[in-house]
Amino acid sequence: MLAGLDPEQRAAVTAPAGPVCILAGAGTGKTRAVTSRIAHRALTGEISPRHVLAVTFTARAAAEMRARLTVLGVSGVQARTFHAAALRQVRYFAPRLLEGRAMPELLDSKVRVVTLAAAKVGLRADRAAARDLAGEIEWAKSSLVEPGEYVIAAAKALRETPYEPAKVAEVFAAYERLKRSNGVIDFEDMLRAAVWGIEEHRDVAEQVRGQYRHFVVDEYQDVNPLQQRLLDAWLGGRDDLTVVGDASQTIYSFTGATSSYLVDFPRRHRGATVVRLVRDYRSTPQVVGLANAVISQARGAEARLRLELHGQRPPGPEPELRIFTDEPAEANAVAARCRTLVDGGTPAKEIAVLFRTNAQSEAYEKALTEAGVPYVVQGAERFFERVEVRQAMVALRAATRSIPGETPLPAAVVEALTAVGWAPDAPPPGGAARERWEALAALVQLAEEYAATPEVLPIGEAAAVERPVTLSDFNEELARRAAQQHVPTVDGVTLASLHSAKGLEWDAVFLVGLSEGTLPTTYARTPEQVEEERRLLYVGITRARQWLWLSYASARSPGGRARRPSRFLPQLDRSGGGERAGGGVAKRTAARRPATQIVSCRICGATLLAGPDRKLGRCPTCPSDIDEDLYERLRDWRARVAGAQKVPAYVVFTDATLTALAERRPGRTEELIAIAGIGPRKLGLYGEAVLALVDGAAVDDIAPQKTFEISS
Repeated sequence: MLAGLDPEQRAAVTAPAGPVCILAGAGTGKTRAVTSRIAHRALTGEISPRHVLAVTFTARAAAEMRARLTVLGVSGVQARTFHAAALRQVRYFAPRLLEGRAMPELLDSKVRVVTLAAAKVGLRADRAAARDLAGEIEWAKSSLVEPGEYVIAAAKALRETPYEPAKVAEVFAAYERLKRSNGVIDFEDMLRAAVWGIEEHRDVAEQVRGQYRHFVVDEYQDVNPLQQRLLDAWLGGRDDLTVVGDASQTIYSFTGATSSYLVDFPRRHRGATVVRLVRDYRSTPQVVGLANAVISQARGAEARLRLELHGQRPPGPEPELRIFTDEPAEANAVAARCRTLVDGGTPAKEIAVLFRTNAQSEAYEKALTEAGVPYVVQGAERFFERVEVRQAMVALRAATRSIPGETPLPAAVVEALTAVGWAPDAPPPGGAARERWEALAALVQLAEEYAATPEVLPIGEAAAVERPVTLSDFNEELARRAAQQHVPTVDGVTLASLHSAKGLEWDAVFLVGLSEGTLPTTYARTPEQVEEERRLLYVGITRARQWLWLSYASARSPGGRARRPSRFLPQLDRSGGGERAGGGVAKRTAARRPATQIVSCRICGATLLAGPDRKLGRCPTCPSDIDEDLYERLRDWRARVAGAQKVPAYVVFTDATLTALAERRPGRTEELIAIAGIGPRKLGLYGEAVLALVDGAAVDDIAPQKTFEISS
């Protein structure tokens, strides 16, 4: 049972009964550790498997846990999501709790009832607005907030509400009344019913607690107050609880999830065993180093439990940071690289393109389609299958009959979209409404790009004429794109938002659109919201096993307003120059711009940010393998050169450069110029002498003309 576990995993598996907190970084084998802990305790006779309840947040994770336990020879453990566990208990106890009445029907979605509730209080909510109202109601109920408490609670939580908070509270109250009158319950009601059954019925509590005596909670940083209340009810004051989580992957606070229970676990459970899993078996040291560099800048409560990961895989390629003139160029480059990867043998299903919002997917759907690369969209519809996009295309076709043909295409598209409630000003509050607005804004952007390429019509044999593209032309272009992108695919490159990528991993990952205003989004206004955006990037980075690409576009569309790179990206020196990534790049074309390479420690693989560390090629804490004799000969040689040139010694080479030379011992010109601080000029002045010294020459053997030659 303990074979093959690393020391930290072994400590988690063999921890004594009682409260145990496993802080598990991305890729550190948390599922293996927690299932091995259950199996070890069961097979040694410490516990009975049928008395274990393991809860997680997805059916996929629960199924994986059950499968691993079966392989380990343990059966009978209940591994379920919070909702599945609560539903099972409520159904079982319903005859007793409801005095023989049938259990109410469970709503699959709140949207229909919320729409009716909004109408009851005088709001006409479209589907997007109803989704946002449903999200607010879910947040409130998950946070144990009642309708009458909503206004104050929303203000304290700095919620960005889809309507004025008092109006949302009215919809909330009307929603609750409609549910009761229709005899239905929602998922939060089901959790509350499970809590009520245990807290208010002693016989139910005794039976539940007699059945379940040992608890495991996965992804504990994502627990909300209602789920914690249910967990406390299950425990009934007992402390045989193992929780697993990573505060740096807290990215769902907008739903009511909070990492506070994970952060405060040792305080709430005195004497708890805390184990940190930091050996990353998923990603190369280069990817791990970048992840560490990004999350090392985190602030706030979650940063108190920040883990520094240590990559366990063999070294791989350096992550790449690419900068493009505009988003279409970025999408086309991503598609071309995907094509190269697939042609080189990487399965398409092992490649992912991750972005901040689903509305960004259209450019990548188009580019991948044109590159002949199959793709699938994770957790959302394809762009042209979205309800609002289909409605907009109907409105655009209808507008050809009412909008004058000479109207410029972008203006015609904006005018037509007003018929479906879109306006070209700031997007509305609420996540779903904002996403709908952004999807329609993407159509306007497409129109601007399409209008920038007038159609050339042949006239006779020797002349041609340009004519502006019309709304009818644009409708035909949209129909063509939709037809291409509606081709069904089975295995393909995954297109996904960073939120929906949580818990998944791929061999190759593209993180795109990493500019200010997108990541972090402009709607992240508080320090806590900004930190959650940083954690989103961290989650995205840690999805990559082998190959990682980060990119952003200097402008949204060709010739558009310049944008800055995301503040979360390490400020990396550009090879061959000193320019910072993102600084002054808007005027360059992507074709002439070399890729920015992230420099990693040649010993441990961590990303190097400080200039001296990048020059040495290692972390300051990693052991030096310096050749002391070579270092002293280099110092003597430098002193002679500086004396002859009548300049300070550091003008020739700094101490850090001499140390890098003595550690890395370059044998060829290519290796010499790869050391930061040695550019073409110094290579011409000193390169031959340095290579001779590295090869073993004495300082006195260096030809004077090679040592003291001064460039004009």
